[in-house]
Amino acid sequence: MSASVQASGASEPARHVTVLLEEAVQALAPAADAVIVDGTFGRGGHSRRILQALGSQGRLVAFDKDPDALAAATAGDTRVLDPRFHICHASFADMKTALAALGITRVDGVLLDLGVSSPQIDTPQRGFSFRFDAPLDMRMDTTRGDNAADFLASADERRIAQVIRDYGEERFALPIAKAVVARRESGRPVRTTGELSELVARAVKTREPGQDPATRTFQALRIQVNAELEELEQGLAAALDLLAPEGRLAVISFHSLEDRIVKQFIARESREVVDRRALLAPPKAMKLEALGRIRPSEGEVRANPRARSAILRVARRLPGPAEGLQ
Repeated sequence: MSASVQASGASEPARHVTVLLEEAVQALAPAADAVIVDGTFGRGGHSRRILQALGSQGRLVAFDKDPDALAAATAGDTRVLDPRFHICHASFADMKTALAALGITRVDGVLLDLGVSSPQIDTPQRGFSFRFDAPLDMRMDTTRGDNAADFLASADERRIAQVIRDYGEERFALPIAKAVVARRESGRPVRTTGELSELVARAVKTREPGQDPATRTFQALRIQVNAELEELEQGLAAALDLLAPEGRLAVISFHSLEDRIVKQFIARESREVVDRRALLAPPKAMKLEALGRIRPSEGEVRANPRARSAILRVARRLPGPAEGLQ
């Protein structure tokens, strides 16, 4: 994907630019015959570069919930015509089940590029951006589930405030929630991005210079509607189970909530755990080795401002006790 950062003030849609393209593929370090998972196909920037790095015996399985991404991979001038490639219309949280159906139980690398792609942000009817007045949707998968307007129409004030505070880190979460519920009770529930943006602007008294007052609220609702943090935790656990010894995990995040989950997951799986109830038992072996954190170069940020908050974290799967004896 290109970024999960909400751009504001642009008059033209941004062209799709894949963030940390070479760095991510180098982090995966795929062998010629590797089996790699691209958990977020988007418009295929990372997938196409991974295919260039693989040999004729390699294999790439991509995932994406967005029907538009699936169409980009399978139809028209953007389709990927490569027998080594397969795409699943599914969340990366479900990769273990989907790969099992393809006869794959071990992979050599997993890449997750989190957040929203530029085409999603810049397509008004998707409802991700406050730059356009459009239906308040925000679903990654437009074929299922409640949209953001449905959530605001049904959740109580406490729940709305909790989501905006926890997922948007918005200190004016309660005034925003009160305004949403008051408008709903007046018979005019929030249904469009423009209505929500105007409501938030009235409720938020101060904001950081250069940031639209609605930025944090839109982020929070998108995370809620798509269960992004829960799916990230599930996807990381699935990746760990699937990775073969020496396999690589590479995750690109765009805001602190995502990065915190990734950082803590890698840290937790990178240390031995001693069961204090059984002190004589051997400690639970560490499963990962953290290989570092990579930020975009100054040149990439100048060329693509939406890359400015990206962080790539990389880890290597360690062999288990039995695997280490082989």
